[in-house]
Amino acid sequence: MCFNLLIDAYGQKSLHKKAESLYLELLEARCIPTEDTYALLIKAYCKSGLLEKAEAVFSELRKYGLPPSAIVYNAFIDGLMKGRNPEKAIEIFQRMKRDYCQPSTETYTMMINLYGKASKSYMAFKLFTEMRSQKCKPNICTYTALVNAFAREGLCQKAEEIFEQLQEAGLEPDVYVYNALMEAYSRAGYPNGAAEIFSLMQHMGCEPDRASYNIMVDAYGRAGLHEGQFEKMEEALNAMEKGPYAADISTYNILINVYGRAGFIERMEGLFQSLPAKSLTPDVVTWTSRLGAYSRKKLYTRCLEIFEEMIDAGCYPDGGTAKVLLSACSSEDQIEQVTTLVRTMHKDMKTAVPI
Repeated sequence: MCFNLLIDAYGQKSLHKKAESLYLELLEARCIPTEDTYALLIKAYCKSGLLEKAEAVFSELRKYGLPPSAIVYNAFIDGLMKGRNPEKAIEIFQRMKRDYCQPSTETYTMMINLYGKASKSYMAFKLFTEMRSQKCKPNICTYTALVNAFAREGLCQKAEEIFEQLQEAGLEPDVYVYNALMEAYSRAGYPNGAAEIFSLMQHMGCEPDRASYNIMVDAYGRAGLHEGQFEKMEEALNAMEKGPYAADISTYNILINVYGRAGFIERMEGLFQSLPAKSLTPDVVTWTSRLGAYSRKKLYTRCLEIFEEMIDAGCYPDGGTAKVLLSACSSEDQIEQVTTLVRTMHKDMKTAVPI
């Protein structure tokens, strides 16, 4: 048990070598590894991107005459998802079924989440249907994952139907389900629908969290680009600040993005400059949203200046930053300059930027 706890702790910190040496220590001490031991070791390898080693653990299980169980398969799928390898996770899920290992509620929930994040709600729903046909009972997390899948694509009606099914199954909606439903209306461009869900949540005695307020700010912000709803966005922000949750960097990222997209550069810059006084540090989303405002106006030189500020502040760009920088270019020379800059800057950069 103690070994498992330590293997888990090292695995979560991507310290696979330490997890591995503990496993060897366990064998030397003539302790018998449990399913959980193998599951945690597989997860540790996946998190570090060492898929061959994860597969070797699978083979070892079979060598000892232990067919991998749902616990082991779930660990493999979870590790692959956390290691950002969804294709391999799908492959392992298919293998699980081929090996006649019955997927559990946790398995289906993870896979519904995977397809939801990939904006493939039709596949998420297909798995939900398959799950129920296998007499595998969905839990609150499964329903939330499916509502989230439809929410990402702004499919409000579908999200509402799953929300109703959740209640019919005798489950009590929690803040995460309400937030997912609000997100569906926000993404579909119906801030009033999101506001109704927000009110319903309060009426049902479910306390909104910081994410609930951020969704409302975002819902009005998105609509504000078309319907002049900035005032309501600012009202939602004020309500948030008067409540138990102070605005966090995610809130300001929404505001900076909205003002930047609307072309309100001064307002956007005012918010950005106010962050240190609020003890908030801009993250890659903040910097990329700010860059986007200038990129849309093709202000190439200004974009490069902000990019340099970002690097000097110790914030590392991602693929989104590179795309925004490239969209600021209006000549082949500029495209070449940005490509070279992003590829050669800071050898110690923690995030590889795909171009």
